[in-house]
Amino acid sequence: MNRAYLDAIANAVLYEGYLLYPYRPSIKNHQRWTFGGLYPESFCKAQKRGDASSQQTECLVLGTSATTLKIVVRFLHQMVRRVGAFDPPLSRWTNDAVPPLRLVEMLQIGSKRFYDWQEVREREVPLMDLAPRDLCAFLLRRSFRFDGYRGLEPLQGPTGDVEGAFIRTQQAIEGLIDVAAEEVEEGLFRLTTRVINHTPLKIAACISRDDVQKYAFLSTHVILAVEHGEFISLMDPPERFAQAAAACNNIGAWPVLVGQEGQKDTMLSSPIILYDYPQVAPESPRDFFDGTEIDELLTLRIMTLTDEEKAAMASVDERGGALLRRTLGTARESLSRLHGTVRGLPEASAEGQE
Repeated sequence: MNRAYLDAIANAVLYEGYLLYPYRPSIKNHQRWTFGGLYPESFCKAQKRGDASSQQTECLVLGTSATTLKIVVRFLHQMVRRVGAFDPPLSRWTNDAVPPLRLVEMLQIGSKRFYDWQEVREREVPLMDLAPRDLCAFLLRRSFRFDGYRGLEPLQGPTGDVEGAFIRTQQAIEGLIDVAAEEVEEGLFRLTTRVINHTPLKIAACISRDDVQKYAFLSTHVILAVEHGEFISLMDPPERFAQAAAACNNIGAWPVLVGQEGQKDTMLSSPIILYDYPQVAPESPRDFFDGTEIDELLTLRIMTLTDEEKAAMASVDERGGALLRRTLGTARESLSRLHGTVRGLPEASAEGQE
């Protein structure tokens, strides 16, 4: 499996909600993470809003006693970045003795602006060398935890004085991955993978949905790979497997074959609806955080931002700044390739041409 090819698709899923149109801090969107969010079980039970605490993937795999599986659960873990100012600025920085900060939404130091923002850290939990026949005999349960974090990053002015700092905090999260299999017929296995947000949350009944994002698994998706076996398409299964494919119960995600057309060794279970063998459009300049479907609209909208709005976008974080630079550097001929591409238009029948 070409991992670079897979990552291009998986990262479009992973970062779908990270940078939202039109990409600057002054635009607030309280439903920023639309797809694949898994929230603590206690929050979902207490608030009864319809938010999910788990996601289930079921797919079919043909295998033998030599078949092995690799499953990777991926998601984003939110990190809150606040901006603080020192009054007066510090002549030197020491991590051991940091004086109190005055929190601000935006701090301007020279020509640069620093904003509050919600950053993310990619999380990945791999399960290796799983045998389908063994998974028929017992449920594999894997627990995982990512610890909380708090750190400071000094922000220096033109003279070298430390005028402020980023304060980054991240909450601890915990989860479970359950994996099981059932042999539907000789050599055909139904594989079930369930991801559960098991993070303890004492204030589940009163925490807001914005605040609970800190404890969520965002943009959750699952990558499945098989050796000495092959996956069966659930969208277009061979006739002999159609009934078994229809019996698969997928909740909050849908698995599709990934790779070059005809390859059957890798599946991506995505919270965003995809077809088998999805690909990033060849016209796309990459990483528009939208799945490549509206690149032209986003490019044109970014190009119409005022200088002040562009400066704010560039100051969000490295991804926002890189997106702005890439967009403004897009050649006119590259932009024209984003316009008017038609794919999959059926040929007109002879009757229709008359």
